[in-house]
Amino acid sequence: MLKLCDIKDSTQSVWLVSPGVTVGRAQSSDLCIADDSIAKAHLKISVDGDALILYSLSGDASVLLNGKSIGTPCRLKVNDQLRVGSRTLKVIDPKMVKLKSSAPTPSSAKGVAWALRANHRAIAGKVFPVKGSSVVGRSDECDIAFSLSHLSRRHARLEVREGLLFVVDLGSANGTFINNRKVSESRVRRGDELRFDTLSFSVVGPADDNNRTALRPALAEFDLRNIPSAAGGQGDADTVPHTVQKKVSDGAAVKEKPSGKNKVFLVTLVAALGTAGYFWGASQGVFG
Repeated sequence: MLKLCDIKDSTQSVWLVSPGVTVGRAQSSDLCIADDSIAKAHLKISVDGDALILYSLSGDASVLLNGKSIGTPCRLKVNDQLRVGSRTLKVIDPKMVKLKSSAPTPSSAKGVAWALRANHRAIAGKVFPVKGSSVVGRSDECDIAFSLSHLSRRHARLEVREGLLFVVDLGSANGTFINNRKVSESRVRRGDELRFDTLSFSVVGPADDNNRTALRPALAEFDLRNIPSAAGGQGDADTVPHTVQKKVSDGAAVKEKPSGKNKVFLVTLVAALGTAGYFWGASQGVFG
């Protein structure tokens, strides 16, 4: 999914989702920029799959595409830059944008973009950016307001804490739900369904690193010569763990080689038997 963002202010951004987004100074714009050089309704970008089409909504207000005047409608692509009044907006792919630092700082965490994409058929597809702390409710004083009777005047508060999104129910009459589970305060993740009574939204935001599987470095192979024995020595076969001993198929006979002590005993026994046999033979006249 692509985003349109101010190249100098990462908090001024909007996800480019179907059917499209509007940019202007008016509060009703999907990307509202408080700048007198920008018209109340300055431009619109329609989104149809991977296709982005730019439309100018104000004949008097110019739009420059990559530094050149253009006629609208025209097609946009990743990395295109729009000069809108005194602002420069850029189409980016967040998955391809390299972070300046691998460790987030407090200032960079505040710039993490979160938004709610409406699922309700009356406003389906409309995107509502979440910045810092945003109150959702029926009152016009709320940051995200809806004139719906089943919403409380101040229904819930959305908070971005160190780059993570949380929702806090403000004692609403009809409740706040995450994936159909009623909550009073909870973390919200990308892809969750966040619902204020029956008003449903899909959560749009950065991926959760905790969902990724961490790769562990490969273990070094065993050196059997360095495996210590129970007595503190090295090299005794009896101390080799069963996990590294050679496997023997069922029914196979295992022949053990005689140890050094056994060899000495056998040689001594044979020599003694030979000597005894010699003297016995001599006494019987075998050698006479």
